[in-house]
Parts: sequence; structure tokens; C-alpha cells
Amino acid sequence: MAKNIGVAEVKKSFSVVLSEVSLKGEHFVIEKKGKPVAALVSVEELQRIEEARERVKKKGLLAAIGAWDDFEDLERTVLDIYARRKKSRDRSPGGLV
Repeated sequence: MAKNIGVAEVKKSFSVVLSEVSLKGEHFVIEKKGKPVAALVSVEELQRIEEARERVKKKGLLAAIGAWDDFEDLERTVLDIYARRKKSRDRSPGGLV
């Protein structure tokens, strides 16, 4: 849950707020005259936000490209699935390798 903090308070205790963001992963919503105007998050959180934004931009097959980038040993997993399907007695693997 983000903490709301005024601009004056951020100015006064910037190093403390920055430490809470970078070391503890806290989020701050900075308010000016009681209205939210900005947010302060860690660099890692910003990267996740930007990556999510990029994924949303891609549609159709473009969204599938790179969707498996973070999946370790994808090829081994697919081969394992094929091997299990070949051994399965309840279904025919058809033209699988």
C-alpha cells in the first residue's frame, strides 16, 4: 500500500523517503495541495511497470513473441510433454516427433 506524502514533507526528508523506497520497497504518492501528482517507486518496480506496459502494447502474435523469454528450459519441457504423450495409453500422439 502506497503512503501519501506532501511535497513539503518530501523536500524535508528526501533522503529518508529515498531509503525507504530503495531499501524497503515502499511506494509513495506525492501530493501537492492534497492532490496526487507523482509516485516514487524503486527502479526495479519501475522496470516491471514499463515491461508490463510494453506487453500490453503488443497484440496478437506479437504478444506471443517474447512471452516465453523468462521460461527456463522451454525446449526441454516441450520435449518432456511430447515424451509423456507418446507413453500415454489414453490418447494417440498423432504426428508428434
